[in-house]
Amino acid sequence: MPATTPSNAASPAALEALTPRRLNSAAWALRIQFFVAGALFATWGVHVPTVKAHYGIGEQALAIAMLASGVGALIALSQAGRVIARFGPRLVAGAMGLCCAGAVSLLLTPGVYLGLVLILALFGATASLFDVAINAEATEIEHLSARPLMSGFHAMFSLGGMIGAGVGSALPLLGWTPATHLLVALGVAVLMVLGACAAMLKMRAGSEEKQPMSLPRGVLALIGTLAALGLIAEGAMYDWSVLFMKQERGSTASVSALGYASFSLAMALGRFGGDWVRARVAPIPLMTASGLLAAVGMALALLVPFEQAGLLGFALVGLGLSNVVPVLFSAAAKVPGVSAAHGIAAVSSLGYLGMMAGPPLIGMVAEHSSLTWGLASVVVFALFMALSASRALGGTRAPGA
Repeated sequence: MPATTPSNAASPAALEALTPRRLNSAAWALRIQFFVAGALFATWGVHVPTVKAHYGIGEQALAIAMLASGVGALIALSQAGRVIARFGPRLVAGAMGLCCAGAVSLLLTPGVYLGLVLILALFGATASLFDVAINAEATEIEHLSARPLMSGFHAMFSLGGMIGAGVGSALPLLGWTPATHLLVALGVAVLMVLGACAAMLKMRAGSEEKQPMSLPRGVLALIGTLAALGLIAEGAMYDWSVLFMKQERGSTASVSALGYASFSLAMALGRFGGDWVRARVAPIPLMTASGLLAAVGMALALLVPFEQAGLLGFALVGLGLSNVVPVLFSAAAKVPGVSAAHGIAAVSSLGYLGMMAGPPLIGMVAEHSSLTWGLASVVVFALFMALSASRALGGTRAPGA
């Protein structure tokens, strides 16, 4: 799930002349970009077992390759503010969206393990810059629209993940090879990214961002830690749910891909209704219920040895995690003595660290025990989120307060 960052070059004076129709068109273009980002993550996710078999590697080697993706993402994130401030979100989103799609299409091309590591490092770097760019514009569009839109944008990411996983599940039944799927995915992603870029806002690029990144402290650090744990759980679903169904439950390739699809569908539904829920439920009970639901769902998937239980459990995890990021980022913007922009940026950096570093660590645990034990960490993290909600969000005002 993508992390939100404050806009670096955004103010009404720096934008093209806007009409309600133009703003609505830009919002729909951005929804397409979020959809593509989610679909690309899903395309990688459904082919994790394929990649594992193609290179003849175990969980630990696969985890190291995933860690390369995390390293690439963190390096790119350290420069994201400067890059987007210099070139603007639209240009960065277009270039990085195309490069990200290209990286996914190359997953099965090299015949050596080092090639996979390099491709995943490229995927991590380009996906993170793509994500930051579209979130920067999403922040500005929400501001200009003067109404909540962020949950809906993130819902499109989840919808893209659901459809991407669903397509990945159906194509083997039609006789398509993984290589053909990746090639077609590249072509569709290129057309959608370029078409959406044409309608995005022409935000003026500014001077390079020179303010150094700083680590959050106090309550902001706790909020960031909860964001990291939530995104570890989300990243675990992206990277390991399909392999879990195939390896631990003996499912076919099509059924295994449905594990990812069920998670993404539930998360999309939760996010589409997220703005409505957050307007009616205070942050602490919502965060507590979210953590408990995710923990129960993961426990169900791990403890009940049936495919149906796995699919239902992953769906409950998706529903539980769907509004964690919006709640935590809203709280980060209200920490006393900290600007909204700094609070969101600090929590975003910790959240991304969790999303990129968590899945490889789960893979290393799986190599030395089992994937079931590796994914059991998701239960622990979700429970910690639920139990820490009151302390982290105690100063957060209820919606509308």
